[in-house]
Amino acid sequence: MADTFNAIVAEKQDGKIVAALKQIGLSDLADEDVLVDVAYSTVNYKDGLAVSGAAPICQVSPLICGIDLSGTVVESRDPAFSPGDRVLVNGYGLSERFNGGYSQKQRLKAEWLVRVPDNMSLEQTMAIGTAGYTSMLCVQALQDGGITPASGPILVTGAAGGVGSVAVSLLAGLGYEVHASTGRVEEAGQFLRDLGATALVPRDQLARDCKPLEKETWAGVIDTVGDKTLATAIAQTRYEGVVAACGLAGGMALPTSVMPFILRGVTLRGVDSVMASLPRRQRAWDALAQLLDLEKLKSIYEVVPLAAVPGLARDIIAGGVRGRVVVDVNS
Repeated sequence: MADTFNAIVAEKQDGKIVAALKQIGLSDLADEDVLVDVAYSTVNYKDGLAVSGAAPICQVSPLICGIDLSGTVVESRDPAFSPGDRVLVNGYGLSERFNGGYSQKQRLKAEWLVRVPDNMSLEQTMAIGTAGYTSMLCVQALQDGGITPASGPILVTGAAGGVGSVAVSLLAGLGYEVHASTGRVEEAGQFLRDLGATALVPRDQLARDCKPLEKETWAGVIDTVGDKTLATAIAQTRYEGVVAACGLAGGMALPTSVMPFILRGVTLRGVDSVMASLPRRQRAWDALAQLLDLEKLKSIYEVVPLAAVPGLARDIIAGGVRGRVVVDVNS
């Protein structure tokens, strides 16, 4: 086993968090029960905030960044896992309070580990990653709320991003009529149509001041943006429709009123992927293994080396990343 290996480590310097590619050793990892040879990670919006230092995501210094990882168990003090087991981790405070996936090796709590579905490669699980897993949680929130393909059109906001693009693909595969909203209609339009979107909605049609109630349009909404976009989507949701909110790329505010909820019976369902229970995680990953078109998945992501992450962190915050990014930590 190599004495040193590569990792992206965030450290506090002059009052600011600075992340950089470094050489570290096993002694720099936490004393957790399972040692994993990490194969892949991802670049999510939260990763962009953490690595760039744009927001105080990393609460410990020094801390290895990366909220996702997939890899193979090397050693385990927990009988639930053995060397050779393929595992993945999403959330659970990785890159916030605990060392994360931007490392060639990582020690992890056994209760964080999800077994990789048999029909998926380690690369494919990170092409899905927290973004795709969150997408599945959102789709299931609509389903649990009684929204079926017969209910009417579904709006996906931030559709060209990681969560949105997988949500479009999942919904289309399930037979829903998907309307994809993006600020990059000319650039991303064909990409979204190829994923199954039947119509495109320019961002500025939603990111505006809205009336408390507008024309009933959407049977359901998956929102990754927040703020005015989410408020407009809620105002346009049909009677007893369901809105699954999972992101705040457009801001943390929600300038709406109670009227959609008390006059149309709209449900606003928050979706959290970080601390979701293991049964919910397992249900989501089992569904992804069955429903996601793995051939179509190839069009959603690109693979980059670990050294590319700092630049991509800035790009994803600026809205310059389309689809998913898989990080090969060993290249």
